[in-house]
Amino acid sequence: MDTITAKRHIFTMLDADGDGVVSRQEYLTRPERAAAALGRDAGDPLVRAARSAHERVFASMDADGDDRVTFEEYAAWAGAGAFDEVCRQALGSLFDLADADADGALGRAEFTRLRAALGNSADNAAKAFDALDTDGDGRVDRAAYLASIRGFVTDGASAMAEALHDRAGSPA
Repeated sequence: MDTITAKRHIFTMLDADGDGVVSRQEYLTRPERAAAALGRDAGDPLVRAARSAHERVFASMDADGDDRVTFEEYAAWAGAGAFDEVCRQALGSLFDLADADADGALGRAEFTRLRAALGNSADNAAKAFDALDTDGDGRVDRAAYLASIRGFVTDGASAMAEALHDRAGSPA
């Protein structure tokens, strides 16, 4: 998949109401949805960290400061630099919300709950999990998860990209 198509997949997932822009409100509900799906209280330090990381991502994406990100803004912004500077922390914070025992890895159930909270179907989550669980131990570690998303964002390819073939969702 080329990078524009990959970016379109991610943007479509972030644009929860389908109006062609990602509002500040839409984007900042991601950690709240994940926290609720994962049984975390809004006051949990991990939830607060996720909210803060997502605030930084949105501020970075919103080039004109109007609290709305168009696809053009997103496409110009998304890439290796943005991922490494702000996205890695935000996506890592969501991973941490799902990592109930804080061991740096997610089992299938934790992974599926996280992916569902971010708008991916259970089938796509299962495919993504299987793609990332390369050693078959029933766990996906944080580094592999983030590397896969980075690969998708920066070059349109990753271990999780196959899960997108039947849906306009995203591994991010």
